[in-house]
Amino acid sequence: MSEYHVKTASDKFGGTAVLPGSKSITNRALLLAAMADGESVINGVLLSDDTRAFLQCLRDLGYPMKVDEKNCRVTITGGKPVPGSSIYVNSAGTAARFLAAFLSSQDADFYVDASEQMKRRPMKPLLDALRGLGAEISYPEKEGYLPFRIHGCSAGGRIAIDGTLSSQFVSALLMSGSQFRDGLILEVRGKETAKSYIEMTKRMMGEFGGTVIQEGNRYTMPAGDHYQARVYNVEPDISGACYFIAAAVLTGREIFLPGVFRDSMQGDIRFLDVAEKLGAVVAEEADGIRVTGPAGGKYPGIDLDMNDFSDQVMTMAALAVFADSPTTIRNISHIKNQESDRVAAVLAELTRLGIACHETEDGIRIIPDEVRPAVIQTYNDHRMAMAFSLIGLRCEGIVIADPECVSKTFENYFEVLESLY
Repeated sequence: MSEYHVKTASDKFGGTAVLPGSKSITNRALLLAAMADGESVINGVLLSDDTRAFLQCLRDLGYPMKVDEKNCRVTITGGKPVPGSSIYVNSAGTAARFLAAFLSSQDADFYVDASEQMKRRPMKPLLDALRGLGAEISYPEKEGYLPFRIHGCSAGGRIAIDGTLSSQFVSALLMSGSQFRDGLILEVRGKETAKSYIEMTKRMMGEFGGTVIQEGNRYTMPAGDHYQARVYNVEPDISGACYFIAAAVLTGREIFLPGVFRDSMQGDIRFLDVAEKLGAVVAEEADGIRVTGPAGGKYPGIDLDMNDFSDQVMTMAALAVFADSPTTIRNISHIKNQESDRVAAVLAELTRLGIACHETEDGIRIIPDEVRPAVIQTYNDHRMAMAFSLIGLRCEGIVIADPECVSKTFENYFEVLESLY
């Protein structure tokens, strides 16, 4: 599809939204299994552009695996990567960051390439930290960006990194820290963004038998620590669930999310609290969560710090369009460096819709108004496409350009949305 025409929601809108597995958990589980002793089975994996890129990278590094797409299951045998391997991470930030740190722990040469989109995304803080450990890194194109050649530095030691730009840098170093001969001591400087993803990383390391000792902003991964192979079940994608939580709020209808629970390790579960502030009723049942939107889809604007669940900034922007008062989203400057400049993208597309909005010192302020029909540009950013499609539930004439960009994390998003009509 070159365009997707969103249908407005009728009184019959609602039902069950079946979600794929979490990308964040899938790619962490794949790396931890690759580093583990023995054969791991990962159930409920997400199969999307980003995770397929990660799987192909592991294949190209020589890891034996079986992928059962029908049952969303991956079996992988851990070990060492084949020296001299070349990998292509496509547009997957997790693959680029996680594998760069892992390959730096190996005393061998590797080549890492990427899509044009990923070549524009930041890598320098992580790669500079790896150089500080002794890795040799050269750049065929632009200094500090993909692609790069790397010769690892197997000894390890002590390094510092600025956590302001991306939590993925921190997570990458945490997971691979024990692969260095002498272990790793990591000091995180600056303001850590999206701490929930770092907590997810620490929890999953423990689930695979790894150790991380945290003392304030210092993390120690001891030498000689080994991950253990296991059977691992991936949670449903909470980031994907949030679009349907928002759809319930927008329409005042009821949507059930199987497999979603409040004790999820994914930071975006906090969006349930936002839905409740907007008047939704959230009921946890034995096999998932049921969200019933506020009567008539009427709700107030709010003032919200979204640093820890910033993937939902675009979703919140879509809700803000129809609120009864202005919405202010704070502490999100880091999202300018993601798949797109998400602050600029949100402002541009809201303006296209006739909505007054402006950038604040660290976020966005949105003044609700009557929406005019428009073709929404998506900037090759899956979250822009999914979030702004929600506006079409309340306003006729909303068209999503390049809808297939959702394949990065949620290939059948529009099919699931269609099922609710």
